[in-house]
Amino acid sequence: MIIFRQILGLFLLCCSAQLVAQFKPVVLENTSFEGIPHDAVTPEKWQACGLDSSPDILPGPWGVYQKPTEGNTFLGLITREDNTWEALGQKMPKPFKKERCYKFKVDLSSSPAYAGYSKPTCLRVWIGNSACDRAQLIAISPTIDHYEWKTYEFLFSTEEDYKYIIIECYYKQPSLDYYKGNLLIDNISAFEMCDRA
Repeated sequence: MIIFRQILGLFLLCCSAQLVAQFKPVVLENTSFEGIPHDAVTPEKWQACGLDSSPDILPGPWGVYQKPTEGNTFLGLITREDNTWEALGQKMPKPFKKERCYKFKVDLSSSPAYAGYSKPTCLRVWIGNSACDRAQLIAISPTIDHYEWKTYEFLFSTEEDYKYIIIECYYKQPSLDYYKGNLLIDNISAFEMCDRA
């Protein structure tokens, strides 16, 4: 009887540990984009996914001097008149699971300067299964046309298991033209489980 109780106790302990691990938030690395301020430099732990240039670590370059909301630096991304835009991605420490609901927050702003790339844009977030893979769009912000930082929250449901995430600057929606715009990003929260999307 004592051995049975010990085995049952170990079984329940293992099951509860698996449940805790299953519902543990997905936490990305360097979510406040820390680094030495510089143009065309991708922050540590991230990979550039744009065709023509890398993101910028701000403040300082391009005449952008907002204060970060977390840490010492933040991320700057741009859109261009030739239908290209900047993006970056990261492999997640553990994958999002199929048909689960997740939620996260991020601080967003725009800059009136940015060397002429001054029009408002929006944030798009994708998930996929290889570096820079855009398999499922999980978040799109409203047009970010304010110069102060604001926190936005997003909820989404996954269609499959996914290992990678991409964040990008994109033209306001709907948009009939391509233009020079910018987006400032800081302080991405953990991706926590939610009840429904």
